[in-house]
Amino acid sequence: MSSKKQENKAPKKERTLKQRIINCSIVTVLYLAFCYWVGSWWGLLVVPFIIDVYITKKIPWTWWRKTKNSKLRMVMSWVDAIVFALVAVYFLNQFFFQNYVIPSSSLEKSLLTGDYLLVSKLSYGPRIPQTPLYMPLTQHTMPVTGTKSYLEKPHWDYRRVKGFGKPELNDIVVFNYPSGDTVALNRQNMDYYRLCYEIGSQSATDTLRGDMSYEEQQAIFMKVYNMGKHFIAENPQEFGQVVSRPTDRRENYVKRCVGLPGQTLQIKDNKIYLDGKLNPDAENVQYAYDVLWKQFLDDDTKKELGISNEDLQYTSATAEGTATQHLPLTLKAKDELVNRGFISQITASAPESNWLYPQNKITRWSTANYGPLWIPKKGEKINLTLDNLPIYERCIRSYEGNKLEVKGGKIYINDKAATEYTFKLDYYWMMGDNRDCSADSRFWGFVPEDHIVGKPLFIWMSLDPDYGLFDGKIRWNRLFNWVGNMK
Repeated sequence: MSSKKQENKAPKKERTLKQRIINCSIVTVLYLAFCYWVGSWWGLLVVPFIIDVYITKKIPWTWWRKTKNSKLRMVMSWVDAIVFALVAVYFLNQFFFQNYVIPSSSLEKSLLTGDYLLVSKLSYGPRIPQTPLYMPLTQHTMPVTGTKSYLEKPHWDYRRVKGFGKPELNDIVVFNYPSGDTVALNRQNMDYYRLCYEIGSQSATDTLRGDMSYEEQQAIFMKVYNMGKHFIAENPQEFGQVVSRPTDRRENYVKRCVGLPGQTLQIKDNKIYLDGKLNPDAENVQYAYDVLWKQFLDDDTKKELGISNEDLQYTSATAEGTATQHLPLTLKAKDELVNRGFISQITASAPESNWLYPQNKITRWSTANYGPLWIPKKGEKINLTLDNLPIYERCIRSYEGNKLEVKGGKIYINDKAATEYTFKLDYYWMMGDNRDCSADSRFWGFVPEDHIVGKPLFIWMSLDPDYGLFDGKIRWNRLFNWVGNMK
């Protein structure tokens, strides 16, 4: 009898070991494929631990399951589950997919405030994390405590593993906000550099003229900027602490790519031209109008035409009791409002021209008439002059890490006189479809390739902030719409 039991136990033990070896082999092969893909052979140090988990079992990974203390078992089971979930989420978010919610109206009406997107890191290739030690599901700040959610060190150089392609013209792209390298914590929704210029200009008495030399103009720009910077630093109760952030911890933005590396972009009367050819507007592009109402909009019309409370926030009453408004509208919504008799008068809103990029150059450009400017391309060379230096100095100094100076009317890069420069990165031009209500490349310039996060695939949830849960909160018609179809 006992010999039969021993015979039965032996094959069972043998089958269990065989299955463990198979499982270990599958996991190891998948893990090695991942290491090969990301190009990190330091990952080989983990292989002995994988073998131990499945076969040798020298390390007591689940020691707590054998304890007689029920409370300890319960606590450790929760710790085990949470750690596993955090590690899984870390790798999924870092290398494969990430959730993103549209926080503002800059891409309306293609993407709406409250749209939840599944963003693919694989489309353009995931970046190896530059700040690898961070809390999953946070970008830069811990909830509740408000402290940093990442460690500054170790900090790795930019590297991107192979993906399915690169950003293409008119793609909707998620990227790290380039000007987010410096942030005033109480004004995180504002470009810090523009904020400095705007505040400094209120106190400066110097007058810029087109006939000034480059050095004279830059001295005034620097004086204005430093005055604003000093004022912000001296008023932390209003502006908060001023902090710097590494590239991958900067705020995530989503815009449409309307200019590719190597192209010359110009905006004429709100129309985008690339190398002299018109790039057609997106189907749902919006422009801002000054509207004089005959009657106020009812909720049904607002919902039908996709006009949100955010769109309607700038209204003022006239002496006659009518109301004027600065309102972004699609061409379809504009025509419908006019045809239905809601509007008494409508005119195109005046384009903004204050502190556009580059903020330290007299250009006379506006958001509706901008450029031309060439978008830098990796490996391509440009002749550097004092006239075009303000356009490219942030690329050369901040994004590509060079020392850049102007002395005696000459440009010096890394202490050597330079009349040309070869770019190390590709750059992109990003704009919102809500053209006159979008803080985009017209205000803060080029988006370097190392700031590209990924490509939105589809909308998995859409919540309308203007309505309650049982009153149209969920936009059912937008669920699982492919973002790639929104051209």
